[in-house]
Amino acid sequence: MMIRHACSLRGPVCRLPVAAAVALALLCLPGRALAQAPAIPDPHAAQPERPTVATHAHTVAPGWIEIETGAQRQQEGALADRLLVPLVVKIGLGARVQFDLVPAFERDVQSGRVGSGITDVVLAVKWRVADAAPVLGTFAIQPAVSLPTGSSSAGRGTGSAGVNLLAISSHQLGPVAVDVNVGYTRLGGDGSIAPQNSTMWTVSTGFPVAGRVAWVAEIYGYPGTSGPSGARPVVAFLTGPTLAVRPSLVLDAGAIFDVAGFGGTAVYAGLTWNIGRAWGAPTRQAATW
Repeated sequence: MMIRHACSLRGPVCRLPVAAAVALALLCLPGRALAQAPAIPDPHAAQPERPTVATHAHTVAPGWIEIETGAQRQQEGALADRLLVPLVVKIGLGARVQFDLVPAFERDVQSGRVGSGITDVVLAVKWRVADAAPVLGTFAIQPAVSLPTGSSSAGRGTGSAGVNLLAISSHQLGPVAVDVNVGYTRLGGDGSIAPQNSTMWTVSTGFPVAGRVAWVAEIYGYPGTSGPSGARPVVAFLTGPTLAVRPSLVLDAGAIFDVAGFGGTAVYAGLTWNIGRAWGAPTRQAATW
């Protein structure tokens, strides 16, 4: 999972033109969903939200812990580049509820000057509302709070706390998993450092290739914002392979390409690891998570 619930000052780190029509059409398709791998009734099987910006509608089993981490590097000109290292800790709180803790580290190089530090930390709760609803498929909502822990003067934070609400619809179309997200973020402050209001959309797919290898492809965007720190729309395309080393460990790598306003191509690599059960009795049925 990339960081989705806050917005960087220089590019997308958080989460409806032509793509909105595509998303709406996908929402009208019935069916059960998945993450970016087949649903397995094993609570120890990883459920990757990485490497896409999109989040799937499924939740970690109660009492189980899963982590996602990786690195993303983007060249931002001849003398500038940015390295982002996100970490997502997912904890199953109930049969349909998952808690996310999302810190990240960022390193920037600008004309030979190097700066580094943490970004804004995000706390989120995903609630899986339905498993096979008409139109929406597997549907979840994810409210989140971002804390101003990153330096706003260095461009690693927004300078104020914020709230985010994400709507998540997932479908399984034969071998292809489809996740559609639409989100809204409201930040405090006067809007001079980061926009007070922003939105995002994303359509992500995942499908098997051969054996333990699968592929993901996603288009996502951040519509333009207004105010003193307003920015033009951003649209990007992400794609790359994933490898299931074992059911509990999935690796990923790939690239993100500019469609509009994203900037130079970014490359990424990371992993999703279901660590195991921290408390509670073993989960016996897939329907409980």
